Amino acid sequence: MSDRIFQKLNILADAAKYDVSCSSSGSNRANKNKGLGNANQGGICHSYTEDGRCVSLLKILLTNHCIYDCAYCVSRKSNDIERAAFTVQEVVDLTINFYRRNYIEGLFLSSGIFKNADYTMERLVSIAKKLRLEHKFNGYIHLKTIPGASDELVHQAGLYADRLSINLEIPTKEGLKLLAPDKNREDMIVPMRYLKNEIIRTNEERKIIKSTPTFAPAGQSTQMIIGASGESDKHIIQTAQHFYKNFNLKRVYYSGYVPISYDKRLPEIGSAVPMVRENRLYQSDWLLRFYGFNADEIVNDTHPLLDLDIDPKLSWALRNQHVFPIDINKADYNAVVRIPGIGVQSAKKIIMARRFGPLRIENLQKLGVAINRAKYFITCLGFQQIYADKSGANIKQYILAQSTSKYIKNNTQQLTLF
Repeated sequence: MSDRIFQKLNILADAAKYDVSCSSSGSNRANKNKGLGNANQGGICHSYTEDGRCVSLLKILLTNHCIYDCAYCVSRKSNDIERAAFTVQEVVDLTINFYRRNYIEGLFLSSGIFKNADYTMERLVSIAKKLRLEHKFNGYIHLKTIPGASDELVHQAGLYADRLSINLEIPTKEGLKLLAPDKNREDMIVPMRYLKNEIIRTNEERKIIKSTPTFAPAGQSTQMIIGASGESDKHIIQTAQHFYKNFNLKRVYYSGYVPISYDKRLPEIGSAVPMVRENRLYQSDWLLRFYGFNADEIVNDTHPLLDLDIDPKLSWALRNQHVFPIDINKADYNAVVRIPGIGVQSAKKIIMARRFGPLRIENLQKLGVAINRAKYFITCLGFQQIYADKSGANIKQYILAQSTSKYIKNNTQQLTLF
């Protein structure tokens, strides 16, 4: 690797760490004709596949030059930082070389905007196209779609990438206007709507015509910056729910704002968003996607902020004690899965197991239920509920006194590849 490429890689890999819109791919791109890579298992920086395998990808910006001056962005045009830009061929060569050395299993590529949206998007598409067609690369590719790019370029991106993502950046339109006045929320919405419709259309067409090319098989995602413009957790979670329901997103990612400037519109230096707040937002996100909760059950006008000392599911239960206790042997799945200490898999096992007879507390432990918190909200054979007359505040103290938080502050920096 030449010194010039190495210098670019240092700059543009470091700049890419602020984009957290990553996950294992969920794609199923098979390797054919002795090509390179295989997205069947999916790969992404600092993530794990369903079988527990740790995987990574080359996560870089095409350039950190940008025509925009977004107050929250380290690559904003007014920031005095070292700039760099890869050529299309340099990114292709880096991806192939790193893949052959078994450093990575795919590519996550984003970019600052140089000249305009179409000019930048055209280069991102060219990279994915070269990898697929010239190098027969079948590994995972995640492209960041540039807001304002034409439908034609977005469509081409979907033909070569496994996942596309368009960052909302700030949860509310008002916050975006305050911190990035040159940007337009509608420029983000239009391509997201186009992707949703194209994914649906292509999937339906493939049911009839098997030779129909795949289109963004791992779907689309987005990212929101948390804490830069003062939105409450209610605003954030309601925005996430809106986009899940109306744009069929696979994931919404939450990135706590790290103060990087003395701009009066932004939080002051040294007041970074607590990582536990990100953690609670991701837990709330799971409640939306897998547990059947609505946003207004998790946060609302009377409870606009998530509790940082307890998870959002327990918080909901303590605010809705009239729902409990729930009889494990009679309640339906939707009620069982809302009990603190019972996850999706445990709830399914409970529904299956009770076909063979009523369940006792020791049976629940064997099914993976966290009895130390579930016991406050359930009844079952041989178990008398003795906490029904206790206040939510008392139960919360009992649980906190007996529990060790699962939350661990992880190092969020991406892997160094050099």
